[in-house]
Amino acid sequence: MSVNRRDWLKHGSNLRLVLLVLWLVYDVGYGQFENTNDFNNPAVLPLFTQLVYRSLSNSTAALNQELATRAKFCVRDPEADWNQAFNFSTNLDFVSSCIQKTEGDIAKRICTAAEMKFYLNAFFSKTNNPGDKQVNMKPNGNCNLTTWVSGCEPGWACIVDPNKQVDLQNSKDFPERTTNCMSCCEGFFCPRGLTCMIPCPHGAYCPLATLNKTTSLCQPYTYQLPPGRTNHTCGGANVWADIRSSSEVFCSAGSYCPTTTRKVPCASGHYCRMGSTSEKPCFKLTSCNPNTANQNMHALGVLVICGVVTILLIIYNCSDQILTTRERRQAKSREAAVKKAKANQRWKVARTAAKKHVTEIRQQITRTFSGKKPNNDGESHMILARGYSSEVEEDLPKHSSSPASSSAVQPSFEIEDDATAGSLERPTSVVTGGGKRGKGHRMKKSQSQILRYAYNQIEKEKAREVENRNLTFSGIVNMATYSEMKKRTSMELSFKDLTLTLKSNGKHLLRCVTGTMKPGRITAVMGPSGAGKTSLLSALAGKAVGCSLSGLILINGKELSIHSYKKIIGFVPQDDIVHGNLTVEENIWFHAKCRLPAGQSKADKVLVVERVIDSLGLQAVRSSLVGTVEKRGISGGQRKRVNVGLEMAMEPSVLFLDEPTSGLDSASSQLLLRALKHEALEGVNICMVVHQPSYSLFQTFNDLVLLAKGGLTVYHGPVKDVETYFSGLGIIVPERINPPDYYIDVLEGIVTNLNSDVSYKELPQRWMLHKGYSVPLDMRNNNNSAAGLETDLEVRDGTNGDEEQTFVRELLGDVRSNFRLRRDKIRHNFLKTRDLSYRTTPSMWLQYKYFLGRIAKQRMREAKLQATDYLILLLAGACLGSLIKASDESFGAPGYTYTIIAVSLLCKIAALRSFSLDKLHYWRESASGMSSMACFLAKDTIDCFNTLVKPLVYLSMFYFFTNPRSTFFDNYIVLVCLVYCVTGIAYALAIFLQPGSAQLFSVLLPVVLTLVATQPKDSEAMKIIADLCYPKWALQAFVIGNAQKYYGVWMITRCGSLMKSGYDINEWNLCIMILLLIGVVTRMISFVGMVILQKR
Repeated sequence: MSVNRRDWLKHGSNLRLVLLVLWLVYDVGYGQFENTNDFNNPAVLPLFTQLVYRSLSNSTAALNQELATRAKFCVRDPEADWNQAFNFSTNLDFVSSCIQKTEGDIAKRICTAAEMKFYLNAFFSKTNNPGDKQVNMKPNGNCNLTTWVSGCEPGWACIVDPNKQVDLQNSKDFPERTTNCMSCCEGFFCPRGLTCMIPCPHGAYCPLATLNKTTSLCQPYTYQLPPGRTNHTCGGANVWADIRSSSEVFCSAGSYCPTTTRKVPCASGHYCRMGSTSEKPCFKLTSCNPNTANQNMHALGVLVICGVVTILLIIYNCSDQILTTRERRQAKSREAAVKKAKANQRWKVARTAAKKHVTEIRQQITRTFSGKKPNNDGESHMILARGYSSEVEEDLPKHSSSPASSSAVQPSFEIEDDATAGSLERPTSVVTGGGKRGKGHRMKKSQSQILRYAYNQIEKEKAREVENRNLTFSGIVNMATYSEMKKRTSMELSFKDLTLTLKSNGKHLLRCVTGTMKPGRITAVMGPSGAGKTSLLSALAGKAVGCSLSGLILINGKELSIHSYKKIIGFVPQDDIVHGNLTVEENIWFHAKCRLPAGQSKADKVLVVERVIDSLGLQAVRSSLVGTVEKRGISGGQRKRVNVGLEMAMEPSVLFLDEPTSGLDSASSQLLLRALKHEALEGVNICMVVHQPSYSLFQTFNDLVLLAKGGLTVYHGPVKDVETYFSGLGIIVPERINPPDYYIDVLEGIVTNLNSDVSYKELPQRWMLHKGYSVPLDMRNNNNSAAGLETDLEVRDGTNGDEEQTFVRELLGDVRSNFRLRRDKIRHNFLKTRDLSYRTTPSMWLQYKYFLGRIAKQRMREAKLQATDYLILLLAGACLGSLIKASDESFGAPGYTYTIIAVSLLCKIAALRSFSLDKLHYWRESASGMSSMACFLAKDTIDCFNTLVKPLVYLSMFYFFTNPRSTFFDNYIVLVCLVYCVTGIAYALAIFLQPGSAQLFSVLLPVVLTLVATQPKDSEAMKIIADLCYPKWALQAFVIGNAQKYYGVWMITRCGSLMKSGYDINEWNLCIMILLLIGVVTRMISFVGMVILQKR
């Protein structure tokens, strides 16, 4: 019976509990409570707390939904923001405490959705006036001028009429809430002007206030007791607003608040920022005292600075070691190949002498014993013949393997050379396991094998030149019939009545020039200053811009464009345009790789390069840097020869040289002419401007074009006939006078005591009559051509009118001429012609690879400069990070603003070097047919390394000193996009402006654009202008990335700050895309400008 009774009591208790839960659900849902005795029951209170929290969650969800609807610009994920602000499921003690304090009518005191919406509306209207220090609520049904109950005071709340139901999710109607007013519960805040409670978000500290009798303030808040109400006491928290308006509910810095009713001081080794819900451990090597808001980074900063500076010093002092070691290894291989080739050549010479000696002895014996026939198969002769045949096989292409027995009697080094040559020319055979010889793969050519092959060929050519130096009849026949002599594509240039006139003032640079330049000959163009020597070369090479060209230019007898043969035409400018931070060999090698036929083997390219270096006498300095103005390199004469070698390395058919011997001594000039003579033997048409050559150098030329002032021809023909021609005119060169110097002095008018009836001014007309050319009418009507030209120019330049009109007319004419010149340059750069050279140069992507390798070497040699850039960025990050304190109110915007200015300025100035210093080199390379796209992409690719590394260097200081809430990766991504953007802008400045102007704009642009971007956008025009400034998007990305990490109690502050700045938290990706887009667009503009503005 007792057991059944206990079971009955147990079931009865459970039944009562179930009924109580159903009653609680009904009453909490409608806010009706009559019996409050069970709220103190430990078994009932948790259940009731959960039910109240469910209603509270619905109410705060409505608040968050309203915030997301009203302020989409500051809420990215409403659900995540709600969880970070109002998810109290882990600790509901403050709800239970409030239930006990209010005796169960908590649901009637919580604000409905309409009241929360009313509060948010007041906040957003207040945000438009940041100077206000209080949130002023508008009058409502419960709190107005006629009705102001105790619950309307800050920190107090009332309940709804017990007979009325309360729907917490009602967002339209205000419930009447004016009875049973009391102080606000802990963990809630009760705004002034509302009679309800709103839960404090995470990161807030909302205890009950206590009266400070000294200040009459309810601490820790700042409101006072209402006057005249003696029974009114201090309540709870009164406001949750922007931190700039009120920071009362924010958990103070140096402490953290795990709940809204509990504040814990930060322990040692940790730091707690304002509004923290937990303490964060300090980084290693940093120190954090108790109750600190930030970690002491000075020790870590010093260590990082020392470490990075050490790395930069290592790079600064050891940057050249990689290239130096590689060059040393290549030099050893090259020296070994040279020694091998010379030893091989000495063996050939000795063998030939021995063979000749044996032949002479045999002939002598034959004459002595006339009845006995000579033995043509003597043992010594067979050995030498066998050795000779092996040497021939060594250097010529081999298509069949020689018997094994034939190599048994060869010297050891010949066998080695034979194997080397075979590896270059033929596939090897492989012996299989069964003893059968099968067909094998082609052996890979090593660098030493290629060099050995090249130097063997060079030594052969030298020996052949020695044999044919006397130019006997047999030597000439040998040279003409030598099968291995490489012949270039023949190009004969003929020009008739060639006249070049400036479009600006009509001045003649050339006039009625007629002649022919034949392949295999060296034509020298001479004349006094202003005679049009360089203009003649420019006209023939198709480089004359801003001039009108008349007459005929024939190529192999056909009227074709010289641009159709651009790939096989070399032009050596007067200035030595050579990369100073590359070695002699690297400069020549680059032109050979980019301009020789793509199908040419590496061994043949090596042969071309080695032949150029050897013929120009640059072996001793081949591994030396050419040098620049700041850094001394090779001598001026050697630099001049390198300038010529760049064009010789592409094996041209026509080679134009503008004063290649200027600044060279006699020996260097002879060396250069000897190299050009070798080019002429291969069929190259060489035309060069020479200024007062020596007599020995003058005799090296085949043809001479002598011009007088005004661009008129005085003589055009073989050098050997020039003295005969002038002697016929009565102009005889005195003894011990250099003929070319004397003729130039005559044309200058310096020599006046001519024993001739012909004046120097009549020489052009005499040449036209001598050759049977038609003489222009103005020259025919005047006694001398020069006087006629001067008179013609005076008449052409003369104007009528007063002085003021003349100045205006002259100014307008100069402007028109300038525009016409620019138009001609652009039209010339985009000139399209059919390629008739039939040479397939490497593709754009292959040239991109070559450019990439060259620029990488240049950057490695400039590692000291790069290290300096990194050091400056490092110091800038340390200085700005230590001087600028992170501000929670603006989410670090001031520090990011200075970051944008500093990084933009430093990176722009560094990026200017990519194009400002190499304009002349690019113009020369592009005019020779190299890909502009490959050059631009290669430079940009190498600069991408700086784009990725420089933000890392800067943030290694700035981030850890300021310690923002955003992640390091977020800041790094924004800074990478910023550097990419400003690098593109720097490209455009470097290409379109002169170096000085480009540097000035690089400094001014970041400052000016940042100031414009951060100004208040009061008008639509200012908004549009700000949107065009890249600092606006970079700053917005920085601030948004940081603002996303502010949640909980910071939600209203985040919305207020973003509203004030005009930013949208959902536009982080847009900011990144716009920065990248600006970088891409500016790069496209830069490339177009690079192509348009180049000088050909």
